[in-house]
Amino acid sequence: MNTGEFHIALDEKGRLLLPARIRNEVRGNSLILTRGIDRCLWIFSPDEWREFSAKLMGASSPLSKRGRLLQRRIIAPAQEIELDKTGRVNVPRSLQESAGLVKETRLLVMERYMELWDAAAYHVYEQESEEELQEAAEELGGLVSF
Repeated sequence: MNTGEFHIALDEKGRLLLPARIRNEVRGNSLILTRGIDRCLWIFSPDEWREFSAKLMGASSPLSKRGRLLQRRIIAPAQEIELDKTGRVNVPRSLQESAGLVKETRLLVMERYMELWDAAAYHVYEQESEEELQEAAEELGGLVSF
């Protein structure tokens, strides 16, 4: 997957029409959708999901309180979603609710995975994290150059 930010409306049946550029990069016709961090949803290709979930399961133990938390919040709610003939995906109601998706959404594409946010919530997140973004950029300033 490439990168990008897309404004997409969730229809009354809970479906999203993926942008053509994204649909063209999906191998097969399925994706994995799960809860993410920061009250968004994460979307993976099946291959990326297998790799990510295996690493997460390997790094977290069901004997650890934090391990169980991560497994319950990220691994357990994961669902395979199918692209229909027109390139739409159905977002399960439970995941819509966990991310607070209402109608307008933002799809953020970051090479190996995507995030799906409620548009209003993402706007608030951007405003609230601006100072932290500046600090992170300053920290990476010596490590990343172009």
